[in-house]
Amino acid sequence: MTAPPLREPPARTPTVDDVEFRALYKKTKYVVETADGWSLVITRYRPIPQTFPQPLFGEPMLLVHGFCQNRHAWTSGEFVKNLLFFGIDIHILELRGHGKSSIALQHERAARFSRKLPADIEWDWDIDSYFLYDLPAAVAGVRRITRRDKIFYCGHSMGGMLGYGYAGIHQEQLEGIITIGAPAQIGKGSLALQLLAYAGPGISTSVDAALGSINLQRGVGQTLSRLASRFTRKEPDEAPRQLSYRYLPLDTWLKAASDALGYAEQSPVLSLIANRITWLTRWDRMSMSDMRWLLKEGGEKEPRKVVDQFLRWIRGMEVVCYRTGYDFQRGFSKFKLPMAIIFGDMDPLASLASTRSVYRAAKSEYLLWRPVKGNSHIELTMGHDIRQICYDIKNLIEYAKTHRARSPSLPRVQD
Repeated sequence: MTAPPLREPPARTPTVDDVEFRALYKKTKYVVETADGWSLVITRYRPIPQTFPQPLFGEPMLLVHGFCQNRHAWTSGEFVKNLLFFGIDIHILELRGHGKSSIALQHERAARFSRKLPADIEWDWDIDSYFLYDLPAAVAGVRRITRRDKIFYCGHSMGGMLGYGYAGIHQEQLEGIITIGAPAQIGKGSLALQLLAYAGPGISTSVDAALGSINLQRGVGQTLSRLASRFTRKEPDEAPRQLSYRYLPLDTWLKAASDALGYAEQSPVLSLIANRITWLTRWDRMSMSDMRWLLKEGGEKEPRKVVDQFLRWIRGMEVVCYRTGYDFQRGFSKFKLPMAIIFGDMDPLASLASTRSVYRAAKSEYLLWRPVKGNSHIELTMGHDIRQICYDIKNLIEYAKTHRARSPSLPRVQD
């Protein structure tokens, strides 16, 4: 009797850990132009077909970073890799003055194309600038390059708040929206933020006074130098540049923090202290090397006007585009597109209290409102729990795909 032929076991479907990151994408970049003259860079991670299933292959998604960040907010950990594993077509916007959308790039392109620099080039923009100019240019750019009428939007922190506002007006351009660590009422439930908001104007006045005093002393020194040069026949020193508070040098502070963490890693005592004093980060939920990379490469200066607008939002318990009077919160009740609101249960910025209003007001049939256990703010895009967050994104996109030709029928989802 002949034995039946042996069957080879079916090939095991690889997990995201089995796949090399660079094998998943082809990286390019392109420039979009805003209506007020800025050139913004979008970095694209275009998925490469794999031998394993990629259920979301080619679905375009725009990622928008938060306050004082750049593209590294998404790439310091494995967030982008997890989305590419599903085949999502990733487009990362860097807002004006951040990362590759730098002030230096504006000077370079102005010289190349013989055009004027943007009017607000000297750190004179606010959150309204991001909302009115940067987001429309980026969404239009992704739609154009992918030839899609609608795209998916994912924003972290400030990027998510901008997404709330954009979806309230341009819902027909978006197929779904995901916000990560993005409050709908910033400052609600956080006494520390409220105190900072009310102290903000006084702090700014004090900084202005201190810099003014320094400028006065340097001006007196320059005058004395010129008088002395008449007798010594030496060239007087150049006039010192006037100091002014135009931006927060957060990039410098964060690089210093990265160096400090390097020292802390070498000392068990210092490491323990670092874990205790953190506010927006849970060190135990992420790789220390990833965190140091983010601090070193992912920080940016943020204009004074952006900071002042955030503080005004907190004081007034509002999220408003002041140039047009558009109230983001009034737009929440217009949301009908698939939506996921994800935040850390230990996040002082985006919490149950500060995200509840958008969840309650939205009319979306698919509506996920989920805290991530043991997480604060920063690690949501680079920590140990991003795989579950990326599966939440996958579920939303799959729902949107299956409901493109018919009305939504699934109930709201709350975890």
